[in-house]
Amino acid sequence: MKIALDAMGGDNAPEVTVAGALRAAREFPIEIVLVGQREAIEQSLSRYPQRQRPTNLSVTHAPEVIGMDESPASSIRKKRESSISVGVELLKSKQVEAFVSAGNTGAVVAASTLLVGLLPGIERPGIAILLPGVKGDTLLIDVGANIDPKPLHLLQYALMGEAYVRYVIGKHRPTVGLLNVGEEETKGTDFIKETYGMLEASGVNFVGNVEGHDIFSGEFDVIVCDGFAGNVALKTAESLAHAINVLLKRSLM
Repeated sequence: MKIALDAMGGDNAPEVTVAGALRAAREFPIEIVLVGQREAIEQSLSRYPQRQRPTNLSVTHAPEVIGMDESPASSIRKKRESSISVGVELLKSKQVEAFVSAGNTGAVVAASTLLVGLLPGIERPGIAILLPGVKGDTLLIDVGANIDPKPLHLLQYALMGEAYVRYVIGKHRPTVGLLNVGEEETKGTDFIKETYGMLEASGVNFVGNVEGHDIFSGEFDVIVCDGFAGNVALKTAESLAHAINVLLKRSLM
């Protein structure tokens, strides 16, 4: 498998991304293409002995960088030689099988939508994340691509999420839940109630509404929500994990 990595994306790039790419190239039977400003990447690589540079690691030059605070759509149009645009182009032309970036999420979504396109029948992109749970992993979708979706979009997220869990993770009939403020069918906004009806009639293995405390239970294979709720849930989980880590260290001092 050949994977393109946005070397300029994320905090402390390219030092951190290069270090991660080197480790992955050594530990896994994959090819990694570092996409970004060649001089900066080579400078980061120079910190490691030549013998530590595996042959399954290469560099593709992309002179421009999209900042985290830049407008996704306009930056993709203006910076056609950014590491994100070049990486997605490599995916589109099938020179790589996957593109990974920790950079501007909106720009990655915009580039993927404009250059690669959506699946047939899908109207809006969705961002999915696989979360660890007490009884198993749960795919949460959407976590930020579309903060104002229609019920149809959530149905499409459910179908994509179910397909991912079935074919990538290998579960025969994944369960799908709808994130809501209560388990009862009558709970929630009109938007949620309409989505509930569509999911119930869709043919997916819909098990009804789930609540926030179910996200990490591992009892549901797919949980569907709008991008606003999903992003808040994700960021809350990230901050909670950090807080627990700090508090545990403090209690041991």
